[in-house]
Amino acid sequence: MKRNNLIKLASALAIVTMLGLGLHSNAYALSATSNIESVVIGENKSTVDITMNNSGDMAGTDGNFYLFELQPYEEGIGNRTDYLEKVSAGNVKKSYQLNKGSESSRLYNSYAVAVYDGSKYVQVSSLKYITNPEAVAANTDAYKAQASKKGLQIELKMLDDAFNLGVKHASTNIAFNQILGSGIDYNYNGKTYHFNKTLIESYDKTISAFSGKDMTVTAIILNGYNEAHPELMYPNMPRRDSIFYYMFNASSKEGTETTEAIASFLAERYNGKNTAHGKVSNWIIGNEINNQQWNYIGDMDVRSYTRKYEKAFRIFYNAIKSTSSTDRVFYSLDYNWNNEINNKNKYGGKQIVDNFNSLVLEHGDIDWGLAYHPYPAPMTDPEFWDDAQKTGWIKDSFDSPVINFANLNKLTDYFAQDALKKHDGSVRHIMLTEEGFTATNPTRGNLENEQAAAFAYSYYLVDSNPYIEAYILSRQVDAPLEVRQGLSFGLWTCSMNVGDEIQAISKRKLWTVYRYIDKSKYTLDNTDFAKSILGISKWQELVPNFRWAAQENRR
Repeated sequence: MKRNNLIKLASALAIVTMLGLGLHSNAYALSATSNIESVVIGENKSTVDITMNNSGDMAGTDGNFYLFELQPYEEGIGNRTDYLEKVSAGNVKKSYQLNKGSESSRLYNSYAVAVYDGSKYVQVSSLKYITNPEAVAANTDAYKAQASKKGLQIELKMLDDAFNLGVKHASTNIAFNQILGSGIDYNYNGKTYHFNKTLIESYDKTISAFSGKDMTVTAIILNGYNEAHPELMYPNMPRRDSIFYYMFNASSKEGTETTEAIASFLAERYNGKNTAHGKVSNWIIGNEINNQQWNYIGDMDVRSYTRKYEKAFRIFYNAIKSTSSTDRVFYSLDYNWNNEINNKNKYGGKQIVDNFNSLVLEHGDIDWGLAYHPYPAPMTDPEFWDDAQKTGWIKDSFDSPVINFANLNKLTDYFAQDALKKHDGSVRHIMLTEEGFTATNPTRGNLENEQAAAFAYSYYLVDSNPYIEAYILSRQVDAPLEVRQGLSFGLWTCSMNVGDEIQAISKRKLWTVYRYIDKSKYTLDNTDFAKSILGISKWQELVPNFRWAAQENRR
């Protein structure tokens, strides 16, 4: 099915759903409909231009269509009567001032069309949001592309080591829930917000250090619990010991405005214009959102959950893209593609992708991307190539319970379908932003060679896949907390005598393999040991479109 037809179908289904839910009280079965075809920032960069097509039998109405404007925390027109303007049937175009940067800014708002049935206004269109916030971005610098996909979770105190390793992509976490504080005043849409200067300056140090070494930086925005600022979470949210992070609040006026302000501040601070702050090029909104342990809001079906996330995602997206037009915005999933699903607080990655894509098409297509975490299954063994035999979770199909490196092509094949492509027909941005291979196992002992072989094989798979843009390995140094759980992911071992502090001790074989993996002169020599572990004589036996095939054939 072609993309334009999918968009029309999504809008039609949404209208049928609204009417089917009894959102009007008239005895007539209203057949008037509206398709808001686009909501865009105009060429003059100062207006919101709305194009709609209003049609259908007007029986049971007063014969008019009404355009409503909704705040980003609103789900629909409800009982509202304050329509923006009466509009005619047929093809209609309206323009309104964008007012970016003022209290009346329309940057995050949505629009809907309604009819009047004699007692109330009945919504007959889907909500539509601005789809081109990049049109007003002051920073239009080109995206920070790299010649290599090689990335790493870096310890800041070991930046020289990372630079020696040739790291091209680095990630860092930003604690959204801790940003409010004191020391930095930020005026946003006529209101002053106060931010934690000490924390922000620590992010400045990290991000500027990475981008100053010519790395492309990915920031992961995480919303932990903060009882001092409940507006950052959904109303009446309890603290739960088993929950790491919470859903961003896009359901209340205060929560939405605060989220907008923080997102705008971060986008402006890390736009690259101040080298002391640094440049973020990729933004991941939340972590592994298919599991509510990392993005909690409470039990609900996957469609409702994804809709709430989409509302928050659009706030970050518009804040980021209206500041730096070429920045990229992602959501992240763990490897449970069709696995560990209870349809209350755990969902399959495929479910999230399908629902998010459908909702975005319904509400206005934007350039979202996927950050994926294809760890081995189980994570306690580095050899992902026999995961199908170990767990039965790996299949060569879109219905596979798990997608990891063993069947990674299924992920990109899925995204290469027309239904999931961007509006220009290209495949959406995909990065691998958290994955690693343990060098130890509680029963098998030291697996240093297997760890290095697993990385070599996985990197070659990624390198040959045109749809994966970056591969950020976890991690530069073992973390004691993970080691105690039987997971030693580091290029370096760590001291186990300093609590949870990460302190490097010695390099593993993986260090050398990682350093030379993307160097044509050295890569084959440094991965030759892995062939016997994998049972192959040439990498071409396992890796389609192997980059160094000609070089390997001459050996």
